Amino acid sequence: MALTTIPVSKEVRDRLKRLGAKGETYDELLRRLIEDGEMRLLYERERRILETDEFVPLEEE
Repeated sequence: MALTTIPVSKEVRDRLKRLGAKGETYDELLRRLIEDGEMRLLYERERRILETDEFVPLEEE
């Protein structure tokens, strides 16, 4: 896997450090945060659909 450098402010770096688990690399931390964010978006989308769309039970088709 090729590694890259992402410039971030010292504040962001320090906040990332506080979020990381002991021994967790920045790559692992960012992957975990991305997965969490993706799941949150999925749940929010699902909630919006359930709140706004009408569903027809299969028996009625």
